[in-house]
Amino acid sequence: MLWEQYVWGRQTVDQLAAQHDRSERWVRTQLKQAVAAPPQTPPQSVVLVADMTFDRRTFGVCVFRSPHLKQNLIWRVAARETSAVYHECFAALQQQGFIVQAVVVDGRRAHFEVFRGIPIQMCHFHQVAIVTRYLTTRPKLLASQQLRTLTFTLTTTTECVFTERLHAWHDQWHSFLKEKTYNPGTQRWFYTHRRLRSAYRSLNVHLHYLFTFQRFPELMIPNTTNSLDGTFSHVKTLLRIHRGLNPETKAKMIGEILSK
Repeated sequence: MLWEQYVWGRQTVDQLAAQHDRSERWVRTQLKQAVAAPPQTPPQSVVLVADMTFDRRTFGVCVFRSPHLKQNLIWRVAARETSAVYHECFAALQQQGFIVQAVVVDGRRAHFEVFRGIPIQMCHFHQVAIVTRYLTTRPKLLASQQLRTLTFTLTTTTECVFTERLHAWHDQWHSFLKEKTYNPGTQRWFYTHRRLRSAYRSLNVHLHYLFTFQRFPELMIPNTTNSLDGTFSHVKTLLRIHRGLNPETKAKMIGEILSK
């Protein structure tokens, strides 16, 4: 009861102490002894959304969520986003008896290692964000404007059409992309349009994974990680109320939120 008031009732330690006419030390002891309820989802075939978020630079949580069941199936607290933490979650989920039919990710290299052999969908939102990060929201070069415009068609086109247009764009700007500039300070040549090349490379590398949801319509794979992004936002909102939590209490509180 006290733990639920703390997490879901958004009450602080001093508020709970006043409400129950107890000392803050007693409240902290009760909270420390509370046990977060584990998830109760029975093993089954699932489509996953997998991602990691950080409350601070050295405190993150990796979560595997089923968007169809609207439930978080497994999570792990970790200091860094590595393939090891994803491997651990994936192995634990399989040991429980879950069969992963497909997974939606934000495109980090670790994802493609861990989920090799399983249909992978690259999140369209994150792909647009990557391209925008390289080209900005208002690119000046015509080539950059065209590539960014093409990227925004991801949600309204097909794999065949998008692939043809991307290759056509590359053919048109092939020579432009190869232009180099000489730096007299280092006495070296570098690609003049490096950020444009990086934006194109991202699309080209992820091309095979951008339309997985169209190749497996029976699985109803989401084309974004929005389901998990909303969960992360909810977790951070509740954590923000209780600033200064020690890692153990924070991890337990996250487990309580994600299990619901």
